[in-house]
Amino acid sequence: MRSRARWSRYGGSFDVEAKRRELDELEQRLTHPDVWGDPDKARQIQQRRARLSESVEASESLTELLDDARTFLDLAREGEDVGTDLHESVERLVRRTEELELDALLTGDHDASNAILEVHSGAGGTESQDWAGMLLRMYQRWAERRGFKVDLLDLQPGEEAGIKSATLSIEGANAYGYLRVERGVHRLVRISPFDAQARRHTSFASVDVLPEVEEGGHVEVDEKDIRVDTYRASGAGGQHVNKTESAIRITHHPTGIVVTCQNERSQHRNKDVAMKILRAKLVEVAERQAEEALAQEVGEKKKIEWGSQIRSYVLAPYRMVKDHRTSFEIGDADRVLDGDLDGFIRAALTHQAGESGERVDEVAG
Repeated sequence: MRSRARWSRYGGSFDVEAKRRELDELEQRLTHPDVWGDPDKARQIQQRRARLSESVEASESLTELLDDARTFLDLAREGEDVGTDLHESVERLVRRTEELELDALLTGDHDASNAILEVHSGAGGTESQDWAGMLLRMYQRWAERRGFKVDLLDLQPGEEAGIKSATLSIEGANAYGYLRVERGVHRLVRISPFDAQARRHTSFASVDVLPEVEEGGHVEVDEKDIRVDTYRASGAGGQHVNKTESAIRITHHPTGIVVTCQNERSQHRNKDVAMKILRAKLVEVAERQAEEALAQEVGEKKKIEWGSQIRSYVLAPYRMVKDHRTSFEIGDADRVLDGDLDGFIRAALTHQAGESGERVDEVAG
């Protein structure tokens, strides 16, 4: 399945020219005014163009790196002192190949989208709120490492430390595709800094990840189905935030979903952001229903766990971070908490791709 996914997304050197021709055709189509008369059609063409551009650029970059490595190898065989250059060239080629293999696993409808990430503290008061704050920082650092844009959409601060909940907007190529495997419960074991007797505590926090869905897409929200409430924003932010009812709470009656936003200065902007989060949650509901239907068709007996514990972060008596779905683990917990999540993401995506392939094969059979 992994090999088929790689070729279906990027293609080999044999079809790059065909992709370039199709890309030129799409560029020409987008110059015609009649295309823009149908917003849905125009959006589909733009999305196809973006995928083709990505595919062509990926093939070209890999070819260039391979050519560089071959050149240094030929020079080395001729007796030139290019050992260091050859080593670095091969390392760049390996890194780029791994990146493309990871991207090849992102075949979902929304994997290329920006992400909306929510962190919620579990039971346990200050302990779990501090842990939720640590997770929030971890994802912010991960996004910054990748050069993604990060905006804090909503924040409910903890009573003594950390946070009760927070919502981030993470903008970047394939942000949702990478982060969707982070959805679930995260467990921390450590010597509590809030315990005078220095006892070991276990804390929990949950992470939810949603694809950003633009207005006018295939998810529509009927104004009759929602209730919009305004209230005063809490926490720090100056006189404007605390004294005006700029915060927004939207309740979607058919599903019972409630979303809030209070970090923007204006009520109008907070409503726009809250509607964006609501659309994302509705997409999640639809995808969950589709997943459950597929599981029933396959005859799967076990419950689909969307909120199950996925990873443990142990800081005492030893230090290790382990993913319970894949058994992937790293001994340097500080590095992980500082945003080094790529190993876990790669392992989880590979694991999910294998499971999806097995389900499809069962349905087809």
